[in-house]
Amino acid sequence: MTTTTDVKPILMLVEDDEGLAKQLRWALADRYDVHCAIDRAGAVALARRVEPAVVVLDLGLPPDPNGASEGLAVLTDLLAFKPWLKIIVSSGNAERIHALEAVRLGAYDIYPKPVDIDTLRLIVERASHLHALEDENRRLAASKDRRPMLDVLAESPKMLDVCRMIERVAPSDVNVLLTGESGTGKEVLARALHGASTRVDGPFVPINVAAIPETLLESELFGHEKGSFTGAHKMTEGKIQQADGGTLFLDEIGDMPHALQVKLLRFLQERVIERIGGRSQIAVDVRVVAATNRNLSEAIAEGVFREDLYYRLDEVGIHIPPLRERPGDATLLARHFLSRYAQEMKRPARGFTSDALRAIAAYEWPGNVRELENRVKRALVLADGSHITGTDLQLEDGSFPTLRMAREEAEYEAVSKALCVADNNVSAAAKLLGVSRPTLYDLMRSLKLRD
Repeated sequence: MTTTTDVKPILMLVEDDEGLAKQLRWALADRYDVHCAIDRAGAVALARRVEPAVVVLDLGLPPDPNGASEGLAVLTDLLAFKPWLKIIVSSGNAERIHALEAVRLGAYDIYPKPVDIDTLRLIVERASHLHALEDENRRLAASKDRRPMLDVLAESPKMLDVCRMIERVAPSDVNVLLTGESGTGKEVLARALHGASTRVDGPFVPINVAAIPETLLESELFGHEKGSFTGAHKMTEGKIQQADGGTLFLDEIGDMPHALQVKLLRFLQERVIERIGGRSQIAVDVRVVAATNRNLSEAIAEGVFREDLYYRLDEVGIHIPPLRERPGDATLLARHFLSRYAQEMKRPARGFTSDALRAIAAYEWPGNVRELENRVKRALVLADGSHITGTDLQLEDGSFPTLRMAREEAEYEAVSKALCVADNNVSAAAKLLGVSRPTLYDLMRSLKLRD
């Protein structure tokens, strides 16, 4: 019996060369449910019927087999009714200008002629994987049964570990401290934690400690009684009391004035507050989630942050990695922001060009997710075409590392460390690496670790 996990992704080949079509179908049929078309009308009809995830398209189709007009027309027709379809076009050196036009119109990638099956397999596999991720995100976004972690988009191992940690911690009432660089998404994760907790029906009350002047911060947090200071014309509840029964999110907690840290510590210990000018104690049932981009250990050593408050806040600490350490997440998030803002701003953009995707993947993102969101939003306003380019993002086309480059880098690091540990004894280093001495000598020569 066939289960849902046995269903192959649907791949459509648009190729008028019968021999080449058979060769490609034979090479790809083990991983994909392959369907073939030979011209524009057949391709459009077949795509509507089988709804492929990926299309491999030869631009030279009849009645223009030596040009690209029919292939480009197929590309435009397919993307018109299914914008997220991954279309891979073939390109020879003489057809480069047509391939670039195809990318401008929305093609996902290019595969070179003559066809190298291994290269094509890799391109198709990557396109299929990306299509599956995007399809799942669209399906979940359309679902009425929204899950608390739905707004956290991630596929990198480090970020998935963070999500699992939040899901484990959420049902308890322990205080949580989120750390990480500015722009990594600490408030999004704090809201996800609240949404997954037993306090989901209570309020989520955020306050940015660094954004409020010190003279007003105490009143904002704890509230004040009428007449307690000039301008206090009525009793006002503070953020802590407003969060009763829910979650209080203290952003940039590392910038809290030292004097207020004592009062916050007392609240965390006793769970009662006194408004400014008040005399009665008010019990508040609230879970505290704090966040900071500062190194609190250094702040404690410098005497600007209380160690006892740190341990009260950090009952469970979760570090959010920067975007540059989350491979794959930048592209996933960029597509999400593009879809969201294109709809909000009613812009025609349907996707990114391949140079934009390479630039997004290669860029270091010092401003993290916030910078990525801003660049995508700005690019949507400035873009002339239907697809966002690297120029629109104000990013240069990045040089993406190949698998060979990544493997050589990993081998260089492993061999270097083994030789260091073994004090340059090749036999001992080979044992540490689990290889023979001749193999290690070959590796050292290829990696230029020995003449």
